[in-house]
Amino acid sequence: MGNHMPIGNALWNHGAGGRGPGAGGYAPRAIEPALRPPALLPRRRLRGFTFVELMVVITIIVLLISMAIPIYNNTIRRTNESVLHNNLFTLRTVIDNYTGDKLKAPQSLQDLVSAGYLREIPWDPIARTQEWTIIMEDASQSVSQSEPGIFDVKSTSSKMSSEGTAYSTW
Repeated sequence: MGNHMPIGNALWNHGAGGRGPGAGGYAPRAIEPALRPPALLPRRRLRGFTFVELMVVITIIVLLISMAIPIYNNTIRRTNESVLHNNLFTLRTVIDNYTGDKLKAPQSLQDLVSAGYLREIPWDPIARTQEWTIIMEDASQSVSQSEPGIFDVKSTSSKMSSEGTAYSTW
């Protein structure tokens, strides 16, 4: 059989003249750790992330957040618009019920609360107040012509809706 290469980190030491100690053969010798080339040094597992890895992760997070914020704001806006529609519908229904039951329109929104038609005056989610623009009925067309009352309510907000109309026209 011939000479075999050693397995592992041992290298052949040829010694002086190409021959190592022993009877004309080659003898394996382990390389000292200080003399090992960098490729043969055992790799230590470094903990943590490099600066580039952190920057990539932060960039991805910023991109995701920048896409999520407009979606979130649009959702909040549409929710507030839905609440405004419901509050206006409720107020108008209650005003009609009060007018039909009492045979006169309410003089104020507080009359609806006092008569038990509402627990409290609903909030305008756009203007963030319980104040509403009150539209009084025409005296000549009111149920009780001596006391015209509230005919309709609208939002006090001057902002534009996602539909392109002013909230105060709803």
